[in-house]
Formats: sequence, C-alpha cells, structure tokens
Amino acid sequence: MRIGIDVGGTNTDAVLLDGREVLASTKTSTTADVTSGIVAAIDGLQRQRAFDPAAVQAVMIGTTHFINALIEAHRLAPTAAVRLSLPAGASLPPMVDWPQRLVDAIAGRSYLAHGGHEFDGRHISALDADELRRAAEDMGKAGVRSVAITSVFSPVNAEFEARAAEIISAELPDVAISLSHEIGRIGLLERENATIINAALRELAAHIVDGLASSVSGAGITAPLYLSQNDGTLMDVDFARRYPVATFASGPTNSMRGAAVLSGLDTCAVVDVGGTTSDVGVLRQGFPREATTDVSVAGIRTNFRMPDVLSIGIGGGSRVRDGAVGPDSVGYELTSKALVFGGDTLTATDIAVAAGRAEIGDPSLVAHLDRDLVQAALDRIASDVSDVVERMRTSAEPLPVVAVGGGSVLLPDKLADSGEVHRPDHYAVANAIGAAIAQIGGEVDRVYAIEPGRRDAVVDEAKQEAVDRAVAAGASPSSVSIVDFDEVPIPYLPGNATRIRVKAVGDLQLGAAS
Repeated sequence: MRIGIDVGGTNTDAVLLDGREVLASTKTSTTADVTSGIVAAIDGLQRQRAFDPAAVQAVMIGTTHFINALIEAHRLAPTAAVRLSLPAGASLPPMVDWPQRLVDAIAGRSYLAHGGHEFDGRHISALDADELRRAAEDMGKAGVRSVAITSVFSPVNAEFEARAAEIISAELPDVAISLSHEIGRIGLLERENATIINAALRELAAHIVDGLASSVSGAGITAPLYLSQNDGTLMDVDFARRYPVATFASGPTNSMRGAAVLSGLDTCAVVDVGGTTSDVGVLRQGFPREATTDVSVAGIRTNFRMPDVLSIGIGGGSRVRDGAVGPDSVGYELTSKALVFGGDTLTATDIAVAAGRAEIGDPSLVAHLDRDLVQAALDRIASDVSDVVERMRTSAEPLPVVAVGGGSVLLPDKLADSGEVHRPDHYAVANAIGAAIAQIGGEVDRVYAIEPGRRDAVVDEAKQEAVDRAVAAGASPSSVSIVDFDEVPIPYLPGNATRIRVKAVGDLQLGAAS
C-alpha cells in the first residue's frame, strides 16, 4: 500500500492505494501550518478504511508551500548570488530583471568573479580563490545565509562551481550552497535565476520537509517519504531539502498524471478544475508535455523543468456576474459566501447546483436563479475551457479531454472541438492519485561537441547517464525506460555542437529505502 497526498491552496487531498486500486480517498481543508492538515487527511483515510500503518510502503506528497512562499515573498533566506564569468558576462548583473520586492525579500547581494567556460569546455579565465574568499568575508558580515553559485556553461563543465563551493564553504561553513548546473539548463540568466530562487528557499525547505516527515511519522507510518517534482516524478526528502524549486508545478502535474492512470489515456488534454483556476495541460506517453520556452515564476524568468500548463480564472469558487464567470474567486471562503451555503455571492458552484450537475449545500437556495442565466454561465465556461484546450493542441489530430478536480462538474459532457469529455472515477482526488503512483526519473540536458561518426556513441552515452541517474534516485533498474529524447543541432557554435536532452523514468523500488 502507498499513500498519496496533495496539499493545495484550498484543499488537502489524500488517497490510500493498493497497487493501482483506490482503497480510500478524502478531502480536508488545507491548514496554515504544515502538519495538521496532513494529519487530518491521514486520519480521514484511517476512518474510511482502517489500515495498519506498518503496511504502508511509501508516502508521496505534492505541496504548493514553496511556490506560495516565493509568490508571497515570505519566509525567504538572505541570499547572495556569485557568478563566475569575468572578464565576460558583466553587463547584466545577477537579479537584473527581478521584481524589486523579491530582491528586497531575500536581501539580495551579488558578486561577479573570474571563471566560467566556453561551450566546448575551454576556460574563459582561471578561478581566483582569493577573490572568492573576499566575497565570502563580505557575505558573512552582511548576514547571508544561503549562496547561489553560477558559472558560464556549467552544464557542460561544472568544475568551477564545485571548486567555488569548496572555497566559500570553508569560509562560511553554516551557509547553504546551491549550484546552478544541478538546477537549470543551458541559458545563463535563467539558470542563475532558478538557482537564486532555490537558495532563497533552502531554510524554508528544511522546515517544511521536517514538518511533513513528523506528521507522517506521527501517524505511526515508518515508510519512506517522497515529494512530487515538476515533471511528474518523485524525489526523496534529502533531495527536497536541497532542491525545493523542483516542486513548483507539482500540483497540476500530479493531477495530469492521476488523470492518465484513472482514464487509461496516455495522450490527452487534461483539464483540472479547482476552486480558483482551471489548469489545462497535455500528456504525452503518460507524462506532462514540458514547456519549451522560459517559464516565468513570480515575475522571474527561469529555465528549470516545468510542465506546459495554461491556467484560466475559472473554478468552483469563481464569482458570476453579468454573464461573466471569474476570474476572481471567493477561494476557501466558498462554504460561507456561496448562495447554496447561505451566503450572498453567486458563484460557479451555485450555477452547477442550479443546473443539477452537483449536490452541494442547499439546492433550494438557488432554485430562484433564472434558467437563461444558468445556461449562459455554463456556456461561457465551456467556451473558455474549449478555447484553452484548442490553444494547447500542436497537431490537427483532435485530443481527447479528461476532466479532473472537484470543480470539473462545471464542464459539459462534450466540448465543441474535442468531443466527449472523460470524467473518470475518483476524478475529484486525481491529484493525490498522481502523487501516489509517481515514478522516479533521471534527466540529462547538455551541449555535446559531436565528432564525425560519433553521433550514436554520444547519444547512447547520454541515455545511459539518464538511466543511471534514475537508478541512483531510487528507481528499480529493471523498470527504467527512456520516455523523452530531444536532439537539437546548434548551428552558430563550432565543433558540430548539439544539445541533447534525455529523460528516463522507472518505478520506485519499494522496500529498498529506509
């Protein structure tokens, strides 16, 4: 058995699975602290289907804590950015394009130092240890508690980042250090931004992860704990402490993975309708299609792995006025503000109840609603969602649509251009199911200089490295397979430069971890 938990902004969903069979599912309100909502969710599963905590082999949690902390600019550590690039790369300093409130929130300081590589591994300049020690001394005086180190083309050669980390750690042994080659992809400023965000979240990550672990162990469960990543795979708690930025899109990703399992469709569009927004993404071979462009997070451009998701302001709590639905929502106040709960605000939930699509609250309180108004609101929701699904298509082939999330009762049984809408069993807790069935992944994304006749050998080497990374992260070796491969020649670089990206995924090796 395994337990999947998804902590959203409004609700915490939990499921108990035996293999792929759902034994119990529950939905509780998310709490301000880390632990009590999760404890309540596990208790809810226990009441619904009594189980022996010792029989649970793994607990998977998807959480929005980290991205919310960044968006709210709350509980971020004082952070310094060190860029190894001089004499090049000095025209745009670190955090140049950040919103000022976030720079202030992390008390952001930046240092430019010598170092960095060309794309083919040649040095831009040698590392200057004394320069880094002087920077570390200044950081110590300023009260910096987390450092982000970025070197030019470090995904090609990470030697300078590793050496700089050793020098700064020797001067500041209590400071957390994040290295850009472990976090982002090719693209200096975006990779640097992602690394600085990660560094700013490190202290909060330790606190959150410890809270999650104590809430699970408090329920008598001794099984290993995993957190969901942006790409639909899992990471263990030690990895989560080091790379909190990898959890940012785990909510929509879990819903999409859950939709694939529940519907049996591995290529489809998934519409996840929550309380505030509807997230639309596309699954390919059971995994979310990744964004190919830079992803903006809280107004900051980054290039770490994120699913290609479009969100619109339509959800169960959306306000309805003058024929328009959303984009503003009553959010977690739905149970006090919606008409069906005795409130005074007309919401999308009221529309669903009045149309007979949902049994929530007191239907008599919306019996007076004009039929034309109800139908117009439902048509508007169907039209807006259909437009987004259409925008996500990349071929002429129609995409099947799977609807999940508690608010998906708002969607019709058919969408204009996509045909029938699939609404599988347990659709309301698809996100928790997605967390519970998640697998372990490994990825390689690098620029290779490919010599004539060596292309196949280089590709095989990249694939093997991705497989090795998945196994090292806890995947069962016999189950690992390549699920994504991308090869892009880079014409403006010498030496037959080619960017190769490989992703390998396998099943979690249960019982191997402790």
